[in-house]
Amino acid sequence: MQNLLLSVDRLSTFIGKTFAWTAALLTLMISWEVFSRYVLNTPHAWMLDFQIMLYGTLFMTAGAYTLSKNGHVRGDVLYGFFEPRTQAMVDLVLYFVFFLPGVTALTYAGWFFFTESLAIREQTFSAESLPLYPFKFMLPLSGGILLLQGIVEIIRCVICIRTGEWPKRDEDVEEVDVDKLKEMVNVKDEDIQALDKFVAKEGAK
Repeated sequence: MQNLLLSVDRLSTFIGKTFAWTAALLTLMISWEVFSRYVLNTPHAWMLDFQIMLYGTLFMTAGAYTLSKNGHVRGDVLYGFFEPRTQAMVDLVLYFVFFLPGVTALTYAGWFFFTESLAIREQTFSAESLPLYPFKFMLPLSGGILLLQGIVEIIRCVICIRTGEWPKRDEDVEEVDVDKLKEMVNVKDEDIQALDKFVAKEGAK
């Protein structure tokens, strides 16, 4: 079971990290358009539509990745004080009451939005139009992956309720932990205080 859960995590991670490159593409495209508009005096009517679709793709495909890393925002002021089993019970209720209905509706409706858009070869309304149906395909794709990851999280909740411990996840990029960083470089609080005093003394001269 753990291998299955981690396999879905890796799929969500792969998709999230792959589409994360759209951030770099967005940066390049915006820079190019600014140069083209103000230096070459040749703006492109389709660029704004393309940027919006690219950003929407980045935002939607990041959902499952973030959920797989347990990175979505929650009220940790209270939640963090709960025992793991209590956390799992709270999460389980929220998944069934809010997550599953919402994401299922997104995936279901998104598929119809995409198929209707594809059927009429829908395009944007700018002077230089772009096809819109590839972007609308991101709705059912992102919704389906997020739904799959949500099912995995529900299974994790059930396991935690039974065992009292959260199942392990794959490691990924984490926020900087100052205390761990100090241990890694063998720096003590006394050393930092001594350095602060030295800097203050030199600055007063």
